[in-house]
Amino acid sequence: EVQLVESGGGLVQAGGSLRLSCAASGFTFDDYVIGWFRQAPGKEREGVLCISSKYGRTLSADSVKGRFTASSDNAKKTVNLQMKSLKAEDTAVYYCAAGRPRFNSCLSPTLYDYWGQGTQVTVSS
Repeated sequence: EVQLVESGGGLVQAGGSLRLSCAASGFTFDDYVIGWFRQAPGKEREGVLCISSKYGRTLSADSVKGRFTASSDNAKKTVNLQMKSLKAEDTAVYYCAAGRPRFNSCLSPTLYDYWGQGTQVTVSS
């Protein structure tokens, strides 16, 4: 059974930091790109950051560039999203997903096969 489980969400003040984790199981982790996406109420789901640990590549959206970074641990089949300098507009449900997109298209949510349940991140002003 394929599973992706996010954790680490919560409430944080603007300017603060959170670390989200995505634990994967049930598939060959090394063969997949892991993407982070977010969705705020009334808005479309948008790509945040994607990472290919196999090839050492990361791509991030302009809105989070310089603030969010990702790391992967292939042995633990886990990807972390380190979120710093958080802003109110970062408030959303954050999802991790696994797929095999062309890497330069990996911020597109339509290109992923497996999704986690999401974790809420709320940034207060």
